[in-house]
Amino acid sequence: MFQDFTTRSAPEHGPARLEQLREAITHAGLTGFIVPRADAHQGEYVADCDARLGWLTGFTGSAGFCAVLPEMAGVFIDGRYRVQVRAEVDLAAFTPVHWPEIKLAAWLIEQLPKGGRIGFDPWLHTRREIDELRRALEGSGIELAESANLIDAIWSDRPAPPLAPARIHPPEFAGETSGEKRARLGAALAELGAEAAVLTLPDSIAWLLNIRGADIPRNPVMQAFAVLHANGHLTLFVEGTKLSEEVRAHLGDEVTLRPISAFEAGLRSLTGPVLVDPGSAPHQVGRELQEAEVAVIWGEDPCILPKACKNAAEVAGMKAAHIRDAAALVEFLCWLDHAAPQGGLTEIDVVKALENARRGTGQLLDISFDTICGAGPNGAIVHYRVTEPTNRPVNAGELLLIDSGAQYPDGTTDITRTLAIGQPPEGAAEAFTRVLQGMIALSRARFPKGLAGRDLDALARSALWAAGYDYDHGTGHGVGAALCVHEGPARISRISDVPLAPGMILSNEPGYYREGHWGIRIENLILVETAPKLGDGRDHLAFATLTWVPIDRRLIVVERLSATERDWLDTYHAGVFARIGPLVSAPARDWLKAACQPL
Repeated sequence: MFQDFTTRSAPEHGPARLEQLREAITHAGLTGFIVPRADAHQGEYVADCDARLGWLTGFTGSAGFCAVLPEMAGVFIDGRYRVQVRAEVDLAAFTPVHWPEIKLAAWLIEQLPKGGRIGFDPWLHTRREIDELRRALEGSGIELAESANLIDAIWSDRPAPPLAPARIHPPEFAGETSGEKRARLGAALAELGAEAAVLTLPDSIAWLLNIRGADIPRNPVMQAFAVLHANGHLTLFVEGTKLSEEVRAHLGDEVTLRPISAFEAGLRSLTGPVLVDPGSAPHQVGRELQEAEVAVIWGEDPCILPKACKNAAEVAGMKAAHIRDAAALVEFLCWLDHAAPQGGLTEIDVVKALENARRGTGQLLDISFDTICGAGPNGAIVHYRVTEPTNRPVNAGELLLIDSGAQYPDGTTDITRTLAIGQPPEGAAEAFTRVLQGMIALSRARFPKGLAGRDLDALARSALWAAGYDYDHGTGHGVGAALCVHEGPARISRISDVPLAPGMILSNEPGYYREGHWGIRIENLILVETAPKLGDGRDHLAFATLTWVPIDRRLIVVERLSATERDWLDTYHAGVFARIGPLVSAPARDWLKAACQPL
């Protein structure tokens, strides 16, 4: 099994570790210290050696940070984790803070009316983050001070950094050689007036070099830094043991290999101007360059947008992966529909059965994130991860929320289905139908070129808003092609201002959660495409659906759907049966046929 069910949170250690940290803060001449979730690569998922926030607090979510002061330690978490955090931290030692509603600067000013010095590790925060915080603290008497990492100083049994081997991402899936990518992006750097660009995001480096890794569970990336030069040459800072002779041959003579420990010296040896992304590069990168008097151009990582706008080969791979994945899901759902009424199933049983169904494809490399399988009230924990202690029976009369995905050689999947186990609980079908209406509205959207995710987010929420409902997470995130399941720069949320562009793949996942009772989420992946010209011929975009798995009819209040919504759903289910029916076993085909009947 890729997924395990051990408890990763240890809140009982929090108070003692917090006391140690406070002693280190005082010894360093500081008033407080910021402990982020992120590592030096600003990853959402981190290696065990970089899980500083979890080590200190017990909180295991993928976003957040802790601000430790003499009398208060605030754990800042967004809407996805407000239930989870209360179960994972010692609430006598740590105080959950609703973020981003409450900004760190405002909280610090309230907690430190007389001012103070707040330390931070400049390798774990971006320049943009620190600049914004400094501006917000102006006039408060609170100073931000660069510091050695105080967690590392007290973490006596810190795990070693990962050294997983890299592998080649085949050209038939990449659609473009690394040399072609480097030449194209290098020419763009030259046009910008830059001699080089610093790359710190592992998925940017993986995409650019057509390699994949396994340093971070569920994310096929290799931890490394790189400098791309305007002539297309690249210097890769990486632990050499990760690279086999085959991978080294693939990289070729235009890629110079240096140990990761040489990165700081490598930065200081550059001749500028050098492009650095203020939103992803560590704050220290800019400091190293500026102290060496290397001119800096602050701008976006040059790989970000090309990586997000998939080429034809990448789109083809993603489509193939989703068809394969859907066939596995249908086999699994057929099994679940027969097994659940008999009783005795638990969340862990369901997770194991789903992973085994994907293994049956013969092409599963990994899951793309730990499967979220929440029965009854556990479904209301947005990023719930089942463990042996939390494992709950799958009971009749409840909902079961399953959010899962897979990593295949040609693509990455992410799908959520909410299922009724017997008779749905009161109010669930009405809420499910409103969530479905939002998912359909976004799927059907046709919109002018240049609009961003924030312009479309309301489409997925409108039916929920009409009933006074909402959800506290974004509607959609970018998805990589055989890469990370969460990918920038575009997303569908109230705060995303990145224009959507053809080739981008995003999730479409509205939801609704009734704490203590059940959770609902429906998720398909969608591809941004150029729409046929209509009207006055303006450029418009639309979404094509990539996910082909039936939606539970037992939870749909059909009379609430408009004729257009019913037509969309019937057409979708007809497409599911046409694509997936021929690929599954006879029992699964019979189950699928019934599940895809018109409303």
